[in-house]
Amino acid sequence: MKRRQVWISTGFLLLLVAAVGVVDYPKGPNINIGSFHRDLNVVLGLDLKGGTSLIYRADMSKVPSADRASALLGVRDVIERRVNPNGVAEQQVQTSRVSGEYRVSVDLVGVGDINQAIQLIGQTPLLEFRQLATPTGLADADAKAKADTVLALVKKPKADFTALAKQYSDDTGTKDAGGDLGWAQQGQFVTAFDDELFKNLKDGQVSPTPVKTEFGYHIIERIASRTTNVNGKDVLEVHAAHILIGVVTSPINSNNYVTTQLTGKQLKRADVVFDQSSGAPQVQLQFNSEGTKLFAELTKANLNKVIAIYLDGSPISEPRVQTEITNGTAVITGSFALKDAKDLAKRLNAGALPVPITLISQSNVGPSLGRDSIDRSLVAGLIGLILVAIFMIVYYRLPGLLAVFALGIYTLITLAIFKLWPVTLTLAGIAGFILSIGMAVDANILVFERTKEELAQGRPLMSAIDEGFRRAWLSIRDSNVSSLLTAFILIGFGSSLIKGFAFTLSIGILVSMFSALTVTRTFLRLVVSRWMGKHLWLFGFSAPKTVTPEHHV
Repeated sequence: MKRRQVWISTGFLLLLVAAVGVVDYPKGPNINIGSFHRDLNVVLGLDLKGGTSLIYRADMSKVPSADRASALLGVRDVIERRVNPNGVAEQQVQTSRVSGEYRVSVDLVGVGDINQAIQLIGQTPLLEFRQLATPTGLADADAKAKADTVLALVKKPKADFTALAKQYSDDTGTKDAGGDLGWAQQGQFVTAFDDELFKNLKDGQVSPTPVKTEFGYHIIERIASRTTNVNGKDVLEVHAAHILIGVVTSPINSNNYVTTQLTGKQLKRADVVFDQSSGAPQVQLQFNSEGTKLFAELTKANLNKVIAIYLDGSPISEPRVQTEITNGTAVITGSFALKDAKDLAKRLNAGALPVPITLISQSNVGPSLGRDSIDRSLVAGLIGLILVAIFMIVYYRLPGLLAVFALGIYTLITLAIFKLWPVTLTLAGIAGFILSIGMAVDANILVFERTKEELAQGRPLMSAIDEGFRRAWLSIRDSNVSSLLTAFILIGFGSSLIKGFAFTLSIGILVSMFSALTVTRTFLRLVVSRWMGKHLWLFGFSAPKTVTPEHHV
């Protein structure tokens, strides 16, 4: 039964090594499980990959003293959403107070152009949620009569639709373009307009009668159509034009929206999510308590209408309200490509800064310097591993060789955790990782020395190994727990540089305990045999010599 457990443990280790090997493989696949997506790339910090470091001063002159700490955190959160929209911990944003000034430091990894970095942070943008203006204009009967008259002109031989739109259309947004609406997909317009354009008309046709919507009467021309591939599906797009009679403002163009009380200040976050049935990307909005109330009122008042989202005065999305939303979470659906959905979420997360910020310092770390740091770190780590391996094999022989194999598995597991988390690797972080390798070896040394002590007392080999692990466990536990407590303190109170060191060290310590107590033990149980019990030199153990006393007559 015991041998069976050894084989089960060995099989588990082989599966684990295969899994982490796939994760660690540089050209391996990324993870896509439902709505969970992870790019399996090693995330390098500013000192390794190069990039730009910026320091901003936050103007707190108009903020009450009691609110300044929370306002500074708000600045940090907004900037972090701008530079790190997908939650990848590659970009670092931190706050501090220096000589009475409130500051925000921003490290942008991989951004070598300082001007590009400054533009990425940008000035204080204005994110707004707008609703359609209340339509005003002709009475219904008069609008209908005028629309019929214009339609008769459109149907005349050699009639110029563009010229007639410029002359008669009340849509101020498209009038100068001759009523041209460009290319559109189904679902973009109000229902009656959408049905006429996509279901009733063919290319080159004009609506036989004016189409009535809540905004007036439309004379619609379907100019052309094409099929576009979106997320692997063929989607119909139509090039259309229209003439609007009856109102001065129109839902077709973004110039007809008016501001509401809902702004970026009430938006907590925008994220890319995926439809559970189709897998299509969507953009999810989450509002704070104030925004939840305002959004509920806004959606209730605009059922089946468009709510436009503006950033710095320009529309970035015009979703249609399908139901009243009261829980503060909304999803923007549509035929999004994944890149478009990510771009929209990024622009929504730009938000609005609680207080003005001023750039006071800027510096650049070249990628060549980062490459040199990586090369030096790899050489140092490789030399350290080789020296440790030589020492373990020479001094402990077979157990030392197995410990080296266990150390290799430890390295694979730790690297996989770094990629899955993901952990931003800096020079300090690599130092923490290399230090944890030494601690992993230290645990093996404690086990092997305890095993030697048991062998010296005459225990059989397998019994000595088991007792060695049992006796070493208390020392390994106490030393690693004390190291972990120190690392957690550094993570909680240290600077960014110290946190990176402590974080990778703590991960390495936890994995090293698994490596020493599980992997090495499994290897030993797998290879140890009765023959080895008679050749203890394989374990670096020499039985003490028995001295025969001399007898004198």
